[in-house]
Amino acid sequence: MDNLTVAPAQHRALEFGIYRDGDNNLDAVQETALGQALQTSAADHHIEFTIQDTTALRLGHGDTVSSGPLHTNEYTIAGGRLRNVRTEAPHEMSDASNLAKFVAHTLDNAQRSGAKQTWIDLVDHGGGDGGGLQTSDGHVMSMPGIAKAIAEGVALHAKEHPEDAARGVDGVVANQCLMSTLGFADALSHAGVKYLAASPETMVAPGAPSSIAHTIAADEGHPGTMARQVVGAVMSQRYGVDGQSWGPAAAFDVLDLDAAKLARVERSVKALNDTVVHAAQNPDVRDAVREDAKKVDGMVRFPGSKGLPWQADRPAMAFYDTLAGDTRLDPQIRARARDASQSVGNMVLAHKESSAFGPFGGADYADAAGPTVHVPTSPKEIDPWAPAVSETNNAFYHRTDEDALARITA
Repeated sequence: MDNLTVAPAQHRALEFGIYRDGDNNLDAVQETALGQALQTSAADHHIEFTIQDTTALRLGHGDTVSSGPLHTNEYTIAGGRLRNVRTEAPHEMSDASNLAKFVAHTLDNAQRSGAKQTWIDLVDHGGGDGGGLQTSDGHVMSMPGIAKAIAEGVALHAKEHPEDAARGVDGVVANQCLMSTLGFADALSHAGVKYLAASPETMVAPGAPSSIAHTIAADEGHPGTMARQVVGAVMSQRYGVDGQSWGPAAAFDVLDLDAAKLARVERSVKALNDTVVHAAQNPDVRDAVREDAKKVDGMVRFPGSKGLPWQADRPAMAFYDTLAGDTRLDPQIRARARDASQSVGNMVLAHKESSAFGPFGGADYADAAGPTVHVPTSPKEIDPWAPAVSETNNAFYHRTDEDALARITA
């Protein structure tokens, strides 16, 4: 056995899986997440990291000199040391079966280490309900595909280890842009995930620091405290070179994916959408709803973002609150809008927005709290990159009749 100072297996608090898709332009900058994991594990021996890192950088983490060929490193980090290192041909990180195997492997390690919790950190580009984990050739894993892969990984672990079948993925950190969405939250909840830590807006690499694993481990059993500490750690993190300084996110949330809460969200949003669609047979109602949608800025609020599809992703609570406050609308619409806003707000354990997000100055993030919902305000925004990348091909969008609402707002 190697000479590591690590906590006994039965005392491990957290298995934190980092799935880093470095086969694109973020390779060098997001490597920082691995150095942070080394530092975090050295300071807190109750955390073990399970890593799958597809990269062109040499293993060492602290020196970002390119080693040439793309390859995949797999290993664990405990006590500030790398263990069980394997280097293989590059994995296809946007392949759902690859993610499922990684999830199962992380759960296997969690069982071995006796971890009380298991979280998965997805590190790469993200596009909200359009998916994420973008490879160098432009392929992405769909949002439903990500959630399904996590569920399949849990099932793989349970099949191989029936004695540990109750173990699942407690939380997902989407270390990517735009992944705090109602659609993603709903899909993860159906996969058994309890928490989602993600940004509804833009994130800048290196992104959320791996040190949040310490907070997750330390506040096990206290989700409100955990969420506030995670959001605070992300939004206070500073990166920079050559005298510059920036934070990793324009806004960040931790969402409670409790199945009962998500069921209430689905019911309330569907009730609102159906009521609006019926009432919008009156042209005055249709015009009012369209105007309200346009009052709420979409995501990706920075110069040069014109034409990106995620500007149709609007903060759900801000949109519903705007409808609720519009006296031109029928009282039933306004009441159902308030109910939808409250049900979404009940999911949000913690959030914070940047008052002045350094890389993209001048943008107002004041209402970028909580998850987003796809509300297009022109036909070209409905699903502009489909079929290659689709924001609307997900269960929440269809179950809540968002497609019918889109024909009203767009």
